[in-house]
Amino acid sequence: MATQYAPRLLTAEEFLRIDFGDQKAELDQGVISMMAGGSRRHARVSGNILRALGNMLEGGPCAPYGSDMAIKTRADSVRFPDVSVLCGKEGAEHDDDRLEELPVAIFEVLSASTSRTDLKKKLPEYKALGSLDTIIFVDIATERVRIVQRIGPKGWADEEHDVPFDIPLPALGLSLPHAEIFAR
Repeated sequence: MATQYAPRLLTAEEFLRIDFGDQKAELDQGVISMMAGGSRRHARVSGNILRALGNMLEGGPCAPYGSDMAIKTRADSVRFPDVSVLCGKEGAEHDDDRLEELPVAIFEVLSASTSRTDLKKKLPEYKALGSLDTIIFVDIATERVRIVQRIGPKGWADEEHDVPFDIPLPALGLSLPHAEIFAR
C-alpha cells in the first residue's frame, strides 16, 4: 500500500519567518505560492496609485503601502496587495511591522497571469476583513476599474466601470481620479 505525502500547512506567523531572498511568495491556505514579478505597465499603474494616495493622505492618520506590506486575510493566508491603505499605526513603534490585519482599502492591479487568483481567491478573503471598506481591481489591459465597496455589515456593492471613473473612497473622505491611475 502506497503512503501519500501530506505537506504540513503553515500559519501566517510561520510564513513570515521564512526568508525568500529575492523571491516573492504569498501564503494561500497554509501553502506557499510563489509570485512572479509584474510588467512595466503593472509597476507604473501600481506606482501611480501609491503616489496619488500618498499625496492625498499626507499628514493624516492613514497611509498607502506598496506590495511589500503583508495583509493577513486568514490564520493561514497572507496576501501582498499591490496597494493597501492602513490607518492609525503611523508611529515609530510600528516601523518594523511586517503584517497588518486591518486595511481600509486594497488595490489589486490585474494582469492576465494574476486576475484569476485576485478575483476568485483573494476577493472573498478580502471581503471577510471587517476593517476593509473598498476593494479596487484595476485592469491594465482595458483601463477598466471594478469597485467592490462595503454597504453595511455584510453587504457589498460591486460595480465595473468601462469608461473613466474616479474611485470613491468614502472611508478616507476622498476620490482617486481615473486619470492619475493611468497617467503615463
